[in-house]
Amino acid sequence: MAMDEVFENLRKLQDILSEKITLEQDIQEIPKLLVTQEELLARLKKSFIEKNQDYEKAKVAENEFRNLLINAESEREKAEKNMDVINTQREYEALDKEIHDSAEKEQQYRKDLQREERLLADLDEQMKQSTALIEQQEAELAERRSGIEVEISEKKARIEELAKEEEALNPDLDSEVHFKFERIIRNKMGQGIVAIRGGVCMGCHMILPAQFANTVRQGEEIVFCPYCSRVLFYEEAEQGEEEFFDNDDSGSLADLDDMEEDDYDEDEEEEEKVGSDFED
Repeated sequence: MAMDEVFENLRKLQDILSEKITLEQDIQEIPKLLVTQEELLARLKKSFIEKNQDYEKAKVAENEFRNLLINAESEREKAEKNMDVINTQREYEALDKEIHDSAEKEQQYRKDLQREERLLADLDEQMKQSTALIEQQEAELAERRSGIEVEISEKKARIEELAKEEEALNPDLDSEVHFKFERIIRNKMGQGIVAIRGGVCMGCHMILPAQFANTVRQGEEIVFCPYCSRVLFYEEAEQGEEEFFDNDDSGSLADLDDMEEDDYDEDEEEEEKVGSDFED
């Protein structure tokens, strides 16, 4: 197979893999959209439980104050009846005090009972509102889950279609190249094959040695960028663009390491010179 056909297949594969990877990521991210709504529903249910607990406590308190009020009324009425059978002033004063105390208790218990009744009414209304809101949220959540299931199903179906298109290209591509190319697509935001123009990789914009660029230009094999790992194909630079680079000065990939070592030796010599001058 001519390299032009290989590159064309790689471009087709790039489009297929990019779409497939995007769909796979969407399938993973879609359920996360429900998290906020599920958290809201959980808070509503927790709040309802707390209100229900407060309601039960208020109901117990209401019954207690109601019984206390009944007892206070009974004591007052009993004391008032005994006023008809008293014989001495002391008995009158004692009975009058008992009536007065019972009346005060009765008044206080009635206020407490009314307070608990108002609280019960408020809590009951809040619980009704919470129940309605919970039911609404549950319905919306169920509808959204159903919609998400349909959306995920559609995306999975599209992935299966892309897998068939990908498989159709596989016989024309080396399996190792295919594997590496897919990994590049995943790591390089969907861009796995780029041009080399004017001695520069158009993927990472790094200057490549002239010898390496010539290898790409010959187009006899698949070549990967040594910096960004993308597949490279040669593309003629615009007029005047190549003049910026001197092929004789570009060297090879091995020269990159030699330049770094030379720079290190020069820095080391400079440091030794400075140290010697300081000692003198």
